[in-house]
Amino acid sequence: MPVGTLRRIIRFVPSLLLAAGVACRGSDASERGATDADGSAGTGGTLIIVVPAEPTTLFPPLVSSTQGLAVISTIFEKLADIGSALETYGDAGFVPRLASSWQWAADSLSIAFTLDSLARWHDGAPVRAEDVRYSFRAFTSDSVGSEAKSSLGNIDSVTVRDARTVEFWFKRRMPQQFFEATYYVEILPSHLLDTIPLARVASSAFARAPVGTGAFRFSRWEAGQRIEVIADTANPRGRAKLDRVLWTIAPDFGAATIKLFSGDADFFEKVRPENLAQVASSPTLRLIKNPALQYGFLGFNLRDPSSAATAHPIFGDSLVRRALAMSVDRERLVRNVFDSLGLVALGPAPRALISDTAAFRQMPFDVRAAAALLDSAGWRDSNADGVRDKNGVPLAFDLLVPNSSQNRQRYAVLLQEQWRPLGVRVTPRVLDVNALIERIESHRFDAYMGGWQTTPGLRGAQQTWASAGSSNYGRYESPAFDALLDSALTTFDGAASRQYWARTFQQIIDDAPAIWLYEEQTPIALHRRFLVPPLRADGWYYGLATWRVDPAQRIARDGIGVGSPP
Repeated sequence: MPVGTLRRIIRFVPSLLLAAGVACRGSDASERGATDADGSAGTGGTLIIVVPAEPTTLFPPLVSSTQGLAVISTIFEKLADIGSALETYGDAGFVPRLASSWQWAADSLSIAFTLDSLARWHDGAPVRAEDVRYSFRAFTSDSVGSEAKSSLGNIDSVTVRDARTVEFWFKRRMPQQFFEATYYVEILPSHLLDTIPLARVASSAFARAPVGTGAFRFSRWEAGQRIEVIADTANPRGRAKLDRVLWTIAPDFGAATIKLFSGDADFFEKVRPENLAQVASSPTLRLIKNPALQYGFLGFNLRDPSSAATAHPIFGDSLVRRALAMSVDRERLVRNVFDSLGLVALGPAPRALISDTAAFRQMPFDVRAAAALLDSAGWRDSNADGVRDKNGVPLAFDLLVPNSSQNRQRYAVLLQEQWRPLGVRVTPRVLDVNALIERIESHRFDAYMGGWQTTPGLRGAQQTWASAGSSNYGRYESPAFDALLDSALTTFDGAASRQYWARTFQQIIDDAPAIWLYEEQTPIALHRRFLVPPLRADGWYYGLATWRVDPAQRIARDGIGVGSPP
């Protein structure tokens, strides 16, 4: 589609959203989310979610994609769940899940959790304290390699007091101790896994057919086609309202939208701008605000892909990274790709989590200054071929892009065009999501188009950008950033915390290990028959057990039930 046509369509969409404002916020019925018209609780129904890629595993310590997190959130549970306000200091607002209660030690250096006596695994076995201890070991084991490990560094150990009591011991008092102990770790069944070496669990049958304690139990996974979970009708703490949830895998976004508009799917998370008008005018679909804590960026690899001990021949120099960042018109790119449905990212966190967005300065858009920086760093076009070079190395690199994100593909092309006049040659490489993840996790890349769904409280910045962060794929190392980040996360003084965060953001912006590009504000498309509560910003999928189908709007597949094939 020509860019001019795309702009006209996008400009038309906001007026549609305003005209259908109730649909965008969620209808009155969906916001009530309480009872059906006859006053009954109402159960039954099938939700079909279309996704452009499937997870690589359902073993929770190794799940990082949105698709995988959505699936395991229905099957597994945590000790406690964060409240709707997403408060991370202390335990205020947290809701009991597998733990029915907890007790802080007098010195606040340990928390004892008492497990719910009714909690059962889907195979009928009771949940025990040993399951919690095993789960922490799995999430922190080097042989497993979970991305969450770096977020659990303040937990010294987990001990079993008795069959239903487990105690977390901390290295030091921190504002987010309770959050750290409960948010990152789904509890795993030790009675099914403790005989398997941790290094082999990810390749075991469990990783493809997991057993949890959640309101849904795993049903089946047909590779490349669908994943299905069904309501655990025997769950002693209450069954899910829906009978089943299916994730159907489409080969690309075009196929996904066809499924959505043909009625073969009920839910699509990433509606493209050009499809918003069609959703808004659909008699069966509606748009729901998705307050996702996400940001998109271009990440540089600061080390040589072939040798971790050597700086990257291009991006090892901060002057080059700063020059590339300064030569990008981020505001223009956001408007081109998202129109009014996107914002320029301010740093490695969405602005909703930044207490003072004006307390640090952004990299200016200045192409002339960027060219001067490259000149001063020794990158000049010595052979008049249009590409700068230094010591025989051209200023050229590959940019990895996931095939599941057309927005990131557009960004890659626009960045290519913005950098060409500067004497920089960029080659976008579109890869299957799983292939891209494998490349960046093994650090075999120059640069990549990334996107993070962040955690509340900015705790995830330690995982993604600290020197020892398990998801620090670009191998950014800055003692100054690490120290500021640690201070921001550990101080109990609110004013001091805001000051530390401002300095932390300024440090990483100046170091430029990435170019902070956008915050996407794309709404979700959902079939009108579903009654849903307000979506959580840290993951729309939390609370799926409470989603219901309006009895007056049921369709054929809502009568399938739990025990019958779809």
